[in-house]
Amino acid sequence: MLKVINVVGARPNFMKVAPIVEEMKRREHEFAPLVVHTGQHYDSMMSDAFFRDLDIPEPNVHLEVGSGSHAVQTAAVMERFEPVLLREKPDWVLVVGDVNSTLAAALVCVKLGVKVGHVEAGLRSRDRTMPEEINRLLTDQIADLLFTPSEDANENLRAEGIPEERMRLVGNVMIDSLFQQLARAKESSVRQVLGINDQEYGVLTLHRPSNVDNPDTLARIIGALEEIGESLPIVFPVHPRTRKALAEFGFEKRIQSNRSLRMIDPLGYLDFLGLYSRARLVLTDSGGLQEETTVLGIPCLTLRDNTERPITVEMGTNTMVGTDPDKIASAAFAALNGSIIEGRRIPPLWDGNTADRILDALVEKERK
Repeated sequence: MLKVINVVGARPNFMKVAPIVEEMKRREHEFAPLVVHTGQHYDSMMSDAFFRDLDIPEPNVHLEVGSGSHAVQTAAVMERFEPVLLREKPDWVLVVGDVNSTLAAALVCVKLGVKVGHVEAGLRSRDRTMPEEINRLLTDQIADLLFTPSEDANENLRAEGIPEERMRLVGNVMIDSLFQQLARAKESSVRQVLGINDQEYGVLTLHRPSNVDNPDTLARIIGALEEIGESLPIVFPVHPRTRKALAEFGFEKRIQSNRSLRMIDPLGYLDFLGLYSRARLVLTDSGGLQEETTVLGIPCLTLRDNTERPITVEMGTNTMVGTDPDKIASAAFAALNGSIIEGRRIPPLWDGNTADRILDALVEKERK
């Protein structure tokens, strides 16, 4: 039996770890899973609600690192995770995604000689100003097994000199969560509560520092949203970082005065899935929504100049629009006219069975 520590730190991690832990529990004769929550996202809407919605067991260990600079967070995770490894002596540690917790936990494993697998390996934005890109690059260099979501990720790893035997093309584990929870999400009353049950609408998420910490950039995005809002109301669950910036730059009242832009508090996983899965259009600067909208067939406009998920543009429903208001509005109207998702396809292995393939790869690796 393999003892496996599953490390989570921020909201995007939870959707990736949930199906893996569930599959480990189902294959209890092969796996003994533990969940370690670093506490990188530490308030209830950013963490606890997602544990409840995704049926993730209460963490066996909570490191409670909290907020801080990238260096402070990374160091705190390393310092607090090391004694957990020494005490538990796992066969494997699985880290997911690209947050500070991902790299920190992987570094501790390598220093102590504990085997580590990276779920969602090989994604590249080619933008080293993004902290997440550094986390991806370094984690992939040191992990023992690299579980990739698509063939382009394997190509990235090959170009960086990663040996083929460390790669496993398994598909997208976040889509496992999507398929598992979609029926439950459709029972959410969030649209009725918001009064949009029978109304067409768009959904916006916005949180990246490059978008929300610069008043000029934020103003451009808001201008585009106001133009789109003349044709389609937009629901905006506001990230705490974004709400702070809107207030600081004096934009909060501007949005509140526009009936087509509706700011709401952050939502749990099921309510948010219930909201955006019925949307006509999604605008976002996050990564996971690019993938989920591709599977659901929803037009997605990504408010960035690059993406670590180019397959969602090449095969899916995603369009990169940056922060130019004319480009954002033009792409939005094209999406609403139906021309933006012609010929879209779901990438191979995005079928809801990725967690099973990850566990098969771990078992196979142990037998060699």
